[in-house]
Amino acid sequence: MIILASASPRRRELLRNMGIDDFLIRPTDREEPCDPSLSPGQAVEKIALGKCRAAALSASAGDIVIAADTLVFLDGKPLGKPRDSRDAARMLSALSGREHHVITGMAVISQGTEQSCAVSTAVRFLPLTEAQIDWYVSTGEPLDKAGAYGIQGLGGMLIDSIDGDYYNVVGLPVARLAGMLSRAGYDVFSKGEQI
Repeated sequence: MIILASASPRRRELLRNMGIDDFLIRPTDREEPCDPSLSPGQAVEKIALGKCRAAALSASAGDIVIAADTLVFLDGKPLGKPRDSRDAARMLSALSGREHHVITGMAVISQGTEQSCAVSTAVRFLPLTEAQIDWYVSTGEPLDKAGAYGIQGLGGMLIDSIDGDYYNVVGLPVARLAGMLSRAGYDVFSKGEQI
């Protein structure tokens, strides 16, 4: 059985888009701060691996556990989820007209074997007016998303360009995950047949 250690509806949808319909959702309570002594990629990879290990403690022998953590980095500093509307507007103002990096740490644990990685995508925002920021914040969309925007929703209108994996910005780099699952013995291209 595949276990997704995340409550993110976007990650659930991306797993289903990969043809994986039979999985359990077991988010962990684990909230780990971003370690400033590590590079951004190492920091999110460490967070994802910690979540995956926590979820694997209650997994059965044949289960495959997947965990991910996505953070937005501007000038090397992490932007998590905004605390409130004012914080969301502050983040969006900081991102306006600039490039930032969205980095997802991802981990897979199966039969005692751990895999982890970090995937980075460069995203450039359009220059935003205060009215555009206020409108977007008023939609409520930015309030539960790292960096205060969702590329797959209305936030897509704020983006000038991306360089890298689109699905990474959504929160789960599916091509990289497919390879990790394959190495864990689950072939997504043949509907999970053991390989």
